[in-house]
Amino acid sequence: MNERANHILGVLSLVLVLAIALTCLGIAHAGGVRGVGLIGVCFFLTLGIVVALAQSIPAGVLLGSLVGVLFSLLKRVELPIRAA
Repeated sequence: MNERANHILGVLSLVLVLAIALTCLGIAHAGGVRGVGLIGVCFFLTLGIVVALAQSIPAGVLLGSLVGVLFSLLKRVELPIRAA
């Protein structure tokens, strides 16, 4: 990738993490968490969500590969008809 694409991806990833962190802060604050515990909850929830997203991408790739293999096995059972 070129330098501009890397810069754009970096900014987008920071915006995603910041949006998740602010949402977690809002939920924890509305739930009654105050003080230093609010920051701890924010980091815990933010890192948990980021890790879950990072694990779901390879799981989706594996699931897509499994579905592709199953459909390709079904197509191989059919025999081609030759015109005589």
